[in-house]
Amino acid sequence: MGADRAACVAGMLGYIASKEYEKKILATDSLEKEKYEEINFLYDISGKIASCLGVKEVTKLVLDEAIKPIEATSASVMLLNEEIETVEIIAAWGKEYRQKILMRSGEWIAGHVLLEGKAEIVNDVLSDSRYIQQGENLIHSLICAPLTTQSGTIGVINISSTNPVDYTAQDLKLLTALASQAAEAIENALLHENKLREERIKSNLERYLSPQVVQAAISEKGAISLNPTKRNIVVLFSDIRNFTSKCEELAPEEIVMYLNEYFTQMVSAIFSHQGTVNKFVGDMIVAMFGAPYPLVDQEKRAIAAAIDMQRRITTIAVPWIRDNFATGIGISAGEVVVGNIGSPQHLDYTAIGDEVNIASRLQSMAKGGQILCSQSVYHVTKDIFEFKKLGTVTVKGRKKSVETYEVLYHNC
Repeated sequence: MGADRAACVAGMLGYIASKEYEKKILATDSLEKEKYEEINFLYDISGKIASCLGVKEVTKLVLDEAIKPIEATSASVMLLNEEIETVEIIAAWGKEYRQKILMRSGEWIAGHVLLEGKAEIVNDVLSDSRYIQQGENLIHSLICAPLTTQSGTIGVINISSTNPVDYTAQDLKLLTALASQAAEAIENALLHENKLREERIKSNLERYLSPQVVQAAISEKGAISLNPTKRNIVVLFSDIRNFTSKCEELAPEEIVMYLNEYFTQMVSAIFSHQGTVNKFVGDMIVAMFGAPYPLVDQEKRAIAAAIDMQRRITTIAVPWIRDNFATGIGISAGEVVVGNIGSPQHLDYTAIGDEVNIASRLQSMAKGGQILCSQSVYHVTKDIFEFKKLGTVTVKGRKKSVETYEVLYHNC
């Protein structure tokens, strides 16, 4: 009888043990399966992210993928804008988030996560003092993970639900892993976009400034202001004598072709001496030395550029230009207002002031091949170049007459 009981108990214990073992095997298999699915999920996303270049493209992909394994009614990616010290939504999914929401680091739950650099689950958002309602829908549950790179935390990714959800440590782990991959991709995309923006700015600036000045302007990162301000600069006016009559015998396309060749050579001469091309008015060129970037020896550079311009005309490969284009140049220096001037619809970076009028007047007086300058330019460069004093001239709108000097040079 005792032996039978012992056998029965042993059988029951064996049965229980086998069931526990089966549960353990099933749990292990389940964990292994979850781990495999997680690895496969992240691997799949890494391949998709690698093909994205733009920030908006990357962030949209990240949100699309994040809401697949994690229950949510809304989601967003917020990036730190260091210039204005705020965090702003770059991509959003669902109806809770609005694209224009801005906050400072440390504000709200997302701002706190950004500041601390540590992911959080908040399954009872309404009881969290950091929560600020935006819009009509109340958020009940939230997961927020920082977007952290080697350079620091650049933003956060939010997954939320208007319905009560018990987000788990596994959800947090998955979102954190996704955020880690996303952060590197977003940082690379930002660098790529900044590079493209810099190239566009550089390309536009190089139409007006010498390459050396452009490079200096970009490397200074904001040291140059285009707002109107008083500044001492040198202004150069150049114009072809009797241009209209010279071109009457030519077809329009020929005139354009000759002008383009002429401007190419003249702009190259101005740029080689660190000048800025302000504008073209017909066949006239207006250039500045000392704006928007300060120049040492700007009067010297302006005269050297003028001499270079005159010499290049005599060596241009097009015979018609050499025979028919004779340029008069006027140069003056002093304080003017320089910067972006115009209406809200259209602005020009230009100079306004007495010295601009003087340079224009001297240019109109100069004969073909002549370079005329004011006393302000002569005074600084008299020991560098040869000059001939021509006397005084009266400038329209100016009471005082202007001492005028001709720059003497030899065509080489």
